[in-house]
Amino acid sequence: MNERIGELLVKENLLSSEQLLKAREEAATGGKRLGAQITALGFMDENELTEFVAKQYGVPSINLEDFTIEREVLALIPEDVAKKHSVVPVNRAGSTLILATADPSNIFALDDIKFLTGYNIQPVVASEDAIRGAIETYYSQPDEDLLEDVMADFDDDGIDFVSGEDEEDTNAMAKDAEDAPVVKLVNLILTDAIKKTASDIHIEPYEKSFRVRYRIDGVLYEVMKPPLKLKNALTSRVKIMSELDIAERRLPQDGRIKLKMGKGREMDFRVSVLPTLFGEKIVLRLLDKSNLQLDMTKLGFEQDQLDDFQQAIHLPFGMVLVTGPTGSGKTTTLYSALSELNQSSENVSTAEDPVEFNLAGINQVQMHEDIGLNFASTLRSFLRQDPDIIMVGEIRDFETAEISVKAALTGHMVLSTLHTNDAPSTINRLLNMGIEPFLVASAVNCIVAQRLARRICAECVADDPEVESQQLLDAGLSEEDVKSFTPRKGQGCSNCSDTGFKGRVAIYEVMVMTDQLKEFVLNGASGTEIKREAIRGGMVTLRRSALNMMLQGVTTISEVFRVSTSDAN
Repeated sequence: MNERIGELLVKENLLSSEQLLKAREEAATGGKRLGAQITALGFMDENELTEFVAKQYGVPSINLEDFTIEREVLALIPEDVAKKHSVVPVNRAGSTLILATADPSNIFALDDIKFLTGYNIQPVVASEDAIRGAIETYYSQPDEDLLEDVMADFDDDGIDFVSGEDEEDTNAMAKDAEDAPVVKLVNLILTDAIKKTASDIHIEPYEKSFRVRYRIDGVLYEVMKPPLKLKNALTSRVKIMSELDIAERRLPQDGRIKLKMGKGREMDFRVSVLPTLFGEKIVLRLLDKSNLQLDMTKLGFEQDQLDDFQQAIHLPFGMVLVTGPTGSGKTTTLYSALSELNQSSENVSTAEDPVEFNLAGINQVQMHEDIGLNFASTLRSFLRQDPDIIMVGEIRDFETAEISVKAALTGHMVLSTLHTNDAPSTINRLLNMGIEPFLVASAVNCIVAQRLARRICAECVADDPEVESQQLLDAGLSEEDVKSFTPRKGQGCSNCSDTGFKGRVAIYEVMVMTDQLKEFVLNGASGTEIKREAIRGGMVTLRRSALNMMLQGVTTISEVFRVSTSDAN
């Protein structure tokens, strides 16, 4: 529903100015359309609002529940277009397509669909909730025939699954390949995830349903609901491709899939299978070496931060720690550091769980806890291998932390990760593990905290008039910045699947262990005191880094709040 209808509702005393303002604010915050927010807040009944819109534009209103939409009619408008414009094709008569919409004044949407379908468009009015429900009913829950139609059109000739040399696995794959729809469906899921630049695929069984979701730019989206009867066959197919035991359904399993995508491109998938109440849930992490960003200057560091980080990793010994939650890009930052340090004159060894990418010239060791090959035991072995640079995937316990610190103090550069909220709290984490303050102060050179914020889609970027000055002040901007800054957002388009975001950018907090900070650590200062001193010494915090990205028009105020916390103590 457009703004004009909102004003007309106020004019006709069907809505108060305060109610309209509240609906606008909550619609902007929650990502809903204005009409849906008005009914969600209970300000108007759905049918009452639909009838008002129909009367204003002289267009008939309909109840979508009274219609059964034919598949041929649905096929005229793709799901992404229906969702983007909040419309549903209802019927066709000759050269006219009857289209249900909540906003018949949206000429852009009607022209877009007329161009797409080649039909003359006859709009009818339905409530936004009814349209959203119809989209979910008809598009998001395809029946088996629709799914087979999709797979019949899918061409997987350019995909070649790379298996091991085991003859038995090859024979098992050949037998399973006889069930062509399942093979095509798995190939479709994998290749579609690559096209949509997903980072993870979730294949999830429930009691009465079975769904596939992709994580795109850090957010999960449901993309498919295959028939429930394909659950076991699809799971077995993925397990065969991952060289896992298809007979074992009680224990978690981990494996890898390698696909050749044509043109010399290979894609790796890290596979995790977890037994749940109604079957095995599968999560596949996409590992695309061609997209691995090893150029440190393009990661998102501000120039001063980059200078500090590079200076720290090029010191002859000491520890550099990268912190943040799972999926915050820590591995990419460490790999870019290793890539810069990887010289023929240096012996570089890594202990990883798992090894995500193979890097030439670096000795990478995969952890195997079940046979006693853990970070601590691997670190001890590294120290007998004449190392120069050591990377430890994660410091999880006192033993690993102790060996890492001792290695850093005996002439080695040690890179590692921890799970902490920011750079200053990493000091407390090491102390809580049992490392003595004087060892922490002596060993640690630099700590980097990072997050990934979603980028505004470049194709549909526009000014965001909904952002209020108080929000910007609350986020931490100065009054001068607020006056000169115009907030931006993505309006949603086919390029970004109507989300307004496309891609992600890293934001960083780089804390160099200066002599003053080392004194604070030795004196038992709290995390808050360490943070205050680091800021006084010039550290750019995660919140400040996120705000700088927003000021450059890279991300939005909502992302700033999502990935960072206030610096106020």
